[in-house]
Amino acid sequence: MAPQDKIRVLLVDDITETRENLKRLLQFDAAIEVVGEARGGYEAIELAARLKPDVIVMDINMPDMDGIQATEGIRKKVPYCQVIILSVQNDLQYMRRAMLVGARDFLVKPPTIDELTLAVHRAGDLAREEQSKYNLNLQLASAPGVTGFSPQAVNGKIITIYSPKGGTGCTSIATNLGLALDASANRVVMVDSSMQYGDIPVFLNEQVKNSVLDLTVHSEELDPEIIDEVIARQEKTGLYILAAPPRPELAEKVTGDQFGKLLTYMRNLYNYIIIDTTPYLCDAVQTALDVADVILLVTTQDIPAIKNASTFLALADALGISRSRILFILNKFDRRVMIMPDRIASNLKQDVVLSIPLDDRFISNSINRGVPLYLENKAHPFIRSMATLADLVKQKLGSLEGTL
Repeated sequence: MAPQDKIRVLLVDDITETRENLKRLLQFDAAIEVVGEARGGYEAIELAARLKPDVIVMDINMPDMDGIQATEGIRKKVPYCQVIILSVQNDLQYMRRAMLVGARDFLVKPPTIDELTLAVHRAGDLAREEQSKYNLNLQLASAPGVTGFSPQAVNGKIITIYSPKGGTGCTSIATNLGLALDASANRVVMVDSSMQYGDIPVFLNEQVKNSVLDLTVHSEELDPEIIDEVIARQEKTGLYILAAPPRPELAEKVTGDQFGKLLTYMRNLYNYIIIDTTPYLCDAVQTALDVADVILLVTTQDIPAIKNASTFLALADALGISRSRILFILNKFDRRVMIMPDRIASNLKQDVVLSIPLDDRFISNSINRGVPLYLENKAHPFIRSMATLADLVKQKLGSLEGTL
């Protein structure tokens, strides 16, 4: 077998003996070649970017960075590389988180030779298929007949806006933040993960004929042309819109796994993917939180909203959602209310990074007309807050990028 036909594998484990054992198991298969070894997550990301292996076999527990974080970093740099996670425990929560960031398989340590080689072959076949598709996408993106997709718009960032309490203004923040992130210069897509009662098109006064359901059914065979046909671009704002299914009963047809694959693929095509959510932690919302680069957690000065935000932060800690990914926002801030941002921050042990002023009259008017306030009055305090929020998001993304 020619060297270029072999499945190129990178082994990642902080224990030398484990790497040697894995190498011995793989050396009996002439179709597999171990091209490198890494002792930790940072080294794995660096070697993956340089060696571009087809498959990475990686331990989930490493001293510098866990396998889930490393997988996320690797998939951003080499999108077609397939990762097989190894763990001493068959933990379903670990498995779910690993799959959401792009891992292809999950094996319990130590794997048998048959388990390992079969998983590597499956992942290798998929890597070749995804690499061909990836290369074709770049060719399509630069072709004169295909509009909208640029090969430079790779490694997009996912921003999930969430509140565990309804009525806190997430959708207003989402639509105006999309414009504040400069939709004229960047490809910004608004994604509705409120699958039953999504409001993004209403807030933008846009009639859309397609929905997320038209893409999730193709989650295993996505390409730019399919996405270009489904996702609408609003000329007035420059925003792209991916709406919820047209009828509430269709929501259950969108699975968390399909939605996660779609969002991961869209990173290759959009600079910013802004996901509006519902308070209910359905599969789509959980996926949106899991794959987000940054989570904007929104509360108001109402006691129920603060209580729910506290509950969510405790849940995030339990699920392994790092608080470093969370920007805690206080919306509808009214100085006449005695509950101040510093008090909320102290009680919830999470800094309030921005207080957005209350102005229900102007904002309600803009919602009812379907015209984001950002387009009409950039001097308005709410819009100045959106510009500040856009800067905070970019700073957070930059700081998180530096940790990978």
